[in-house]
Amino acid sequence: MNFLPEDGEDLHIRPILAGIFLLVVAGGVVDLMLDRPDDWLSGHVIFEVGMIVVSLAAAAYLGHEWYQASSRVVVAEARWSEAQAERDLWKERAGRLLEGLGTAVSEQFDDWGLTPAERETALMLLKGMSHKAMARSTGRSERTVRQHSVAVYRKAGLDGRAALAAFFLEGISLPDLPE
Repeated sequence: MNFLPEDGEDLHIRPILAGIFLLVVAGGVVDLMLDRPDDWLSGHVIFEVGMIVVSLAAAAYLGHEWYQASSRVVVAEARWSEAQAERDLWKERAGRLLEGLGTAVSEQFDDWGLTPAERETALMLLKGMSHKAMARSTGRSERTVRQHSVAVYRKAGLDGRAALAAFFLEGISLPDLPE
């Protein structure tokens, strides 16, 4: 997975720009050496030294920012991997239970007489997806997804999304933890 810095700027532009500034530094130093100025306080020399210092500072800043952005990417990728591993472990541990829950939910959808599109919508509602996300996922319009949602609530005799979730989750409780 390719993560970008917070500002959306491509990570690879920073070292390229730092390299360009370092080339300006090298060119300025070579130019000063070739000029062999007699007066080091002339406007020309002061300007070139200023350009060298500014370019060196810009290269250092960009290099530092690139390093920090790269470090953030490494941390973000590690966290992403940890979250994926945690999710996979949970799915593995709860696999049989989820399968049984899926069967029970499907049977309840049958009892309510939901159409295939309504069943799909109801499941996405239970998963907490927004109407906009459901529309994107199914290739339907958001209006159609809303109509399917209303049909699910009507057929189930429920008031909305919270009541739908409560219907399936109301009896679930966490075991008491030892103190």
